[in-house]
Amino acid sequence: MLTNAFFALSLFPYLGFLYFMTRNPNTPRLALIGFYGTLVFVAVTIPAGLYAQKVYGTSLANVDALHGGAEFFLTLANILIALGFRRALQQSS
Repeated sequence: MLTNAFFALSLFPYLGFLYFMTRNPNTPRLALIGFYGTLVFVAVTIPAGLYAQKVYGTSLANVDALHGGAEFFLTLANILIALGFRRALQQSS
């Protein structure tokens, strides 16, 4: 239960981070999309975890199909972030 509270509270600093990254004109657009994609990962993971608990009686990490599907969004977000900054570095040199 305490872990869920910390997880929920951790969204506020991340939203602040997104706010400032969005306002910074130097933030690569593709990387910014990736940072917002992390929110998609969170939005997918929460219902998937609840579904795993209700239907399978276990955590999301123990249901491979659901866990892999949720982790796909985190992987995609990370790739977009890396490509965005890579492109920015290439354009600056």
